[in-house]
This record gives sequence, C-alpha cells and structure tokens, in this order.
Amino acid sequence: MSAESTRDAQLSTKDLWKGAVALTGLVLWLLFLFPPLLTWSREYEFVQATQFCVFALVTPCLIVAGSPWRGLGLSTGQSNRLSNDGAQVVEGHARLFDRHALSRKSRHGHRRGVSLLLFFIAQAIFWRSSPVISALVRHPWLSVLESVTLVVGGIVLWIELIESPPLSPTTTRPYRIGMSTIAMWTVWVLAYLLAMAHNSWYPALHDGVTRVISTSADQQLTAGCMWFISAGVFLPLVFSNLSRWLQAEDDPDDELYHLVRQDNTRGFFGPNP
Repeated sequence: MSAESTRDAQLSTKDLWKGAVALTGLVLWLLFLFPPLLTWSREYEFVQATQFCVFALVTPCLIVAGSPWRGLGLSTGQSNRLSNDGAQVVEGHARLFDRHALSRKSRHGHRRGVSLLLFFIAQAIFWRSSPVISALVRHPWLSVLESVTLVVGGIVLWIELIESPPLSPTTTRPYRIGMSTIAMWTVWVLAYLLAMAHNSWYPALHDGVTRVISTSADQQLTAGCMWFISAGVFLPLVFSNLSRWLQAEDDPDDELYHLVRQDNTRGFFGPNP
C-alpha cells in the first residue's frame, strides 16, 4: 500500500471517529428531549441537573470536538491559509465556515472569548433559577427552547476553547485555561449552593410526585452530578492546555513581536556597530 493510500485510510478512520463523537453528542441531546428522561426531569432534581449539563456542556463539547461542519455543508474540508503578505487564500470553493475560519486567523484577541464566557455564565444562572425550573416543569415544551439556547451558546464557547477544523481558537492557551476553569467553577458554585440549602430551590419538582428518593438525597445527587459532569468536561481541557503551555513551545506571534520590537529599538538607538 502506498504512503498516500495509508494517509487517506488514516484520515478516513479519523473522520469516522470524529463523526461518531459528534453523533454521540446529538443523540444525548435528543434523549433528554423525549420520555422517559424528559418526564423524569420534571420529577427529580438530579435528572433536571443532568439534562442541563448535557445541554450546556456535554453536547456542545462533543459536537465541536467532532467538527461535523463538512458533513453539514458548512465547510469544504479543504485547507485554508494566509499568504505571506497576509492576504486570504482559500483552496477550493469556500463555504461559510471556511470564510469564517480565515477571518478568525487574521484577528486574534481575548474580548470575544471573555464575552462568550460571560454569556455562558448568564445562561447557566438563568436556566438554573427557581422560576425558570418551575416553568420547565409546568411547560415541557420549554425544554426545547432551553436545549437550543444552551447548545448553541455552548458550541460558540467551545469553538473558542478547542480546535474544530477549519475553526481555531482566537485566544491563547492561558486564556483558555482561565475560561475553562471559570466556566467549571460557575457550575460548581451553583451545585454547592444547592447542596447546602436547607430547602429545595425547586418546589415545583416535588408537588404531587410519588418519589423513590427523598428530597435531601435528590439535592445531594444533583450536586454530585453537576460536579462530576463539569469536571469531566473541563478538567481534561485545562490540563491539556496547561501541559502544552508549560512545554514553552515557540509562538510565531511572540517571535514576530520580538523581531518588530528589536527593529524599533535599533531604529531609535541607531544601527549596531
């Protein structure tokens, strides 16, 4: 078998694995929108919390990691790059995500990532608040709206945290570590406050329901689920970015910055003898 055939086979296997990852995220999304999980989410806090974590964390992470953009017709799968003079070059017929990927390469910064993190925090607090949970219990169709807003918001955030060809994060690794940690802590704080509460935050979940477990046990299970799922999603990302950052690999952007600074210094003090 030729080297080219071997490479094509490896790429095909990789695409299949990534497709399976994205499909898993989609399946989990749908599972919590239909009985019995949807029915249980109206009766038990830990199922409701697990549903939230799947919508906000697990499904977005798996979809972005699987990068199904080519299969969705949003990308050609061809390599895009910037020419030496900074001009945008697209190999093949560009699609929406191809053009978006090129524009992201030409403008790095942290403002977008921080804004998306703040939006994630606001969404988490909103969808875990008592009045909203009560509305979800009384009107199950709102779970569809919850899932769409959380999944879309999560996907946009995760695009800033991990590689999802052709899209790349615009933030540096230290910022990705901080963003991931703060997002995880947000879920942890909500879970901690819920676990330490003397009474349930969500009385609508307990009205007229024949329960298998007590309310107190339900609260502890809820906190445990939120801690475990958020840690399982964010901690590998934190340690991966931290490990690569500590390897002290040369950053072309930093190198270019130092070269420009060196040229400016020589211009100010005069040429070297």
